[in-house]
Amino acid sequence: MEKLKRNASEKMWVQKQKKNNKKGEGKKNRFLISINFLGSAGPVKVVINGDDRVSVAIDIALKIYAREARLPVLGFDARNFLLYSVNAASDALNPREAIGSYEGRNFMLCKKQLQQETTEVRSEIRAKKPSGWKAWVNKSLK
Repeated sequence: MEKLKRNASEKMWVQKQKKNNKKGEGKKNRFLISINFLGSAGPVKVVINGDDRVSVAIDIALKIYAREARLPVLGFDARNFLLYSVNAASDALNPREAIGSYEGRNFMLCKKQLQQETTEVRSEIRAKKPSGWKAWVNKSLK
């Protein structure tokens, strides 16, 4: 009889351990990251899951930045921004990779320079052709 009670209590203990393990599996690896915005004072602190993609971290940081009414106004489209790790090389992080795959917890967010903006700047530079004697000297030197 005692043996049956012990087996029953052991089974209950094993089932309880399995239930606790399942609860623990549901918890995600969460950590605090700090994201500095180029041109803004002070970082934004974000608690994020390690499995979340870099693009999700950018999106959350932009929402927090806007909620705090910081300047300059940046917008909400995460595709217009690049996230750099402060500790790593100068390459931007891949937006499809998990944020937890990078060792650092300090990041820098920069706005992408759009192709249209660069072509507008180039056209403005071309429109400002030197005239007068400067143009004549430049032509003769070429």
